[in-house]
Amino acid sequence: MSAGKPTTCKDAVRRWEEENSQEASSALEVSLIFQSPPIERMDNSLAVLSSCERLSLSTNMIEKIAGVSSLKKLRVLSVSRNQIKGFSGLETLGDSLEELWISYNAIEKLKGVTALRSLKVLYMSNNLVREWNEFARLQEMPSLQDLGFTGNPITDGLETEQWRTEVARRLPNLVKLDGEPLIHAGDEEEDEGCQDSNYHPR
Repeated sequence: MSAGKPTTCKDAVRRWEEENSQEASSALEVSLIFQSPPIERMDNSLAVLSSCERLSLSTNMIEKIAGVSSLKKLRVLSVSRNQIKGFSGLETLGDSLEELWISYNAIEKLKGVTALRSLKVLYMSNNLVREWNEFARLQEMPSLQDLGFTGNPITDGLETEQWRTEVARRLPNLVKLDGEPLIHAGDEEEDEGCQDSNYHPR
């Protein structure tokens, strides 16, 4: 393979098989990170990963998510540190995907994210989201519990507590934000109630 020619997904999978002495079709976890030269395009050769539950393609030069529609067992997908601009290509994983790691990309719009009905964890810090009406799409994701969003322009000019208060108000089901437990208004009242009572949990 000549220098400068991108690594294909097929090449990356074959390389992974050689390094791990394992058939990719039976692997539960596959890492195709930091390929040299980098992967630029996800394609249908990923279909061989039929048993895969955790797939990572981080630190490449991928612009678009594709080729994962047949990965029915996939629960965790990591595509951080690429050049991805949106959530298209994930629709068929709506019932299975539980975690999406997509920080350090070029995402401005959240269109399509609501297709991920089972998503519990979304790490998308350091993208390009700047509008609250885009952020509002996350309100249609009742399963979402853990969100990483720091480093998006939407947080510019907001003190940390302002940001956290806004998110808590908009996403009442969220448990953790940017790595820290998220306190909702009702939670504080409950905590105070416990402290006032004689109840002492062990």
